[in-house]
Amino acid sequence: MTVVSTLPSSRPVTPLGILAAKLEFVSQQLAAADIDAKLKSELRQACELASGLDPYLSHCTTPESPALAALVRRTQSEDWSQRFVDRETGHQLEQEMLSGHVEGQFLKFLIHVTQARRVLEIGMFTGYSALAMAEALPDDGEVVACEVDAYVAKFAQECFNESPNGHKISVKVAPAMATLQQLAAANEKFDLVFIDADKGGYVNYVNFLLDNDLLAPHGSICVDNTLMQGQPYLAGESTANGLAIATFNQTIAEDPRIDRVLLPLRDGLTLIRRV
Repeated sequence: MTVVSTLPSSRPVTPLGILAAKLEFVSQQLAAADIDAKLKSELRQACELASGLDPYLSHCTTPESPALAALVRRTQSEDWSQRFVDRETGHQLEQEMLSGHVEGQFLKFLIHVTQARRVLEIGMFTGYSALAMAEALPDDGEVVACEVDAYVAKFAQECFNESPNGHKISVKVAPAMATLQQLAAANEKFDLVFIDADKGGYVNYVNFLLDNDLLAPHGSICVDNTLMQGQPYLAGESTANGLAIATFNQTIAEDPRIDRVLLPLRDGLTLIRRV
C-alpha cells in the first residue's frame, strides 16, 4: 500500500507557495473591479499556473510509504506553536519544517543513483527526511542523524520504531558541531550529507565536512532551504535566516573546491560535490 500525504497550506513557506498566495490575493481584489477582461483572464491563468504546480509535482512523484505518511500525520497532530522552540536558533519549531513528499522522494532517488551506503543528516526535526533516506539504503546502510532537541529526537525515534527501516537510523542528540567533531575524530566517512539545521551554521558545517574529510571522495552534500522564501534575491529587509542563507550561497559560489547547483525544489536545495 502506498499513501500520499500533503502538508496543510495555511502558511506558504516556499517561493512558489508565497507567489501563488500573492497572485491569488491580487486576483481576488481585482475580481469585482472594472478592468479589462483580458487582464483578469491573464491573472487567473497566472494564479492557476503557480498554485497548480506543487500538487501536480506530488501527483507525478512516487507516493510516500505508509511509514512516512504516518510520520507526517503524527507531526501535524503536535501543537508545536505552543510548546517548542529550537534551542540553537530561538526559532519556533513548526510542522512546515518537514522536508515533505517530493523532496523526500528526491533524496531517496539520489541515494539510489549514487549507491550511497552511509548518510549523515545535520538537523533531523521529526525524522521525515531521515526515514525517507533510510528506506532507500540497503539493509546494512546507515543514517546518522544529528538533532539538538531531546524531545524532537524522542518523537522521531518513536516513529522510526514503527517503520521496517527505522533500524538503519542512529540519532545523535547534541549540538551538530559537537557530533561532527566526534565523527571526524573517529575517522567516519559519509557518501551523502543532508543539511537542514540552523541556517547561520551552514557555512561552518560545509567547511568542517570538507576540511575534516567526513565526506567520502565521491560523496555529495545536499543543503536545504537555500532559497529561503526568496529572501536572498529579493530587495528589501531580510530575516536573520534570509541573511544567513544569502551569505551561505555567496560563500559557496566563491569556493574553488566544489561544484554546486541550486535547484528550485520546495524552498531550494543546493547540491555540492568536490571538484
